[in-house]
Amino acid sequence: MIKNEERIVMKAIALCFKKYLKPEEALIYCNLGRTQFAKKCDEHLVFKNNSGYYEREDLDKMMSGEPSPSLEKMKHHSSKFKK
Repeated sequence: MIKNEERIVMKAIALCFKKYLKPEEALIYCNLGRTQFAKKCDEHLVFKNNSGYYEREDLDKMMSGEPSPSLEKMKHHSSKFKK
């Protein structure tokens, strides 16, 4: 279990400095429980990168209700290969 002091420090770091967030930091950043966070990520197609981190920009878009920038990039790349 995360102590309250640790939670405060993690939230400060996540909010101020990091571009990529660990799953626990992403939960704090979005202020959601695990189940709510997983459901929202599924709805907005927000995924971890290959290193296991969430991109803060994707989380910002998810929380504002906009489509994920990663999704837009994926659509752009896939349209190049379609004929």
